[in-house]
Order: sequence, then C-alpha cells, then structure tokens
Amino acid sequence: MASILIVDDEEPLRTLLRRVLEEDGHTVHEAANGSAALALYREHPTDLVITDILMPKRDGLDVLLALTREFLEAKVIAMTGASGDHQLLQVAKLLGARKVVKKPFTIEEIRSLVRTTLEQ
Repeated sequence: MASILIVDDEEPLRTLLRRVLEEDGHTVHEAANGSAALALYREHPTDLVITDILMPKRDGLDVLLALTREFLEAKVIAMTGASGDHQLLQVAKLLGARKVVKKPFTIEEIRSLVRTTLEQ
C-alpha cells in the first residue's frame, strides 16, 4: 500500500485518520504543523500528503506551494473546516492540490479521496 503524511494541528483528527488509513494497509506518518511536515517530507517523501490548511508554524497553503515547487509529482489532499473555506479550498486547488475536502467529512469520503488521489 501507500505511505501517507497527515498534517494537522489537531491531534484527535490525526489519530482518527491514522487509524483509518492503517486499517486500509497504508503506512502513516504525522506532523502537527507545516514546518515539521516539510522537514519530514524532504527527509522521507511519501506517496500522499493530507494537510489541513489553517495551522500554526506554516499553514497548509505554504506546505502545498513548497511541495509542488520542489516535488512536481507530490500528491496532496487539502482540507479545512474554516469559515470561508470554499475560497481556501479553491486556492489550494490552484496551488496544486489534487483533491480538496471540507471538514467535517465522513470516513468513507476520506477513503475514497485517498484511493482516487493515489490512482492519479
């Protein structure tokens, strides 16, 4: 299966995503902010990155931009639950996110997004 990096400042969400994706056979890595995520990805690139957009210490849009500039084949799913999230998700698409999702989402929705993004 795939290696996946989950980037979110909310530990309960990272834990939930980790559990679900590991059940599906994926290897999962976690980062609590954008700076840690970029350092981890540069050291050990993954098949997919799932990142929140609004986070401290470098937000998800910065992470997305850095990844798509340095690693042209990087596959990223951007997510947010922020107000005005539609605009943030559109910006994420423009910056190279393969898929976007609004929080809260269902487990089946995230599984489907992961599957389709990995197939691209």
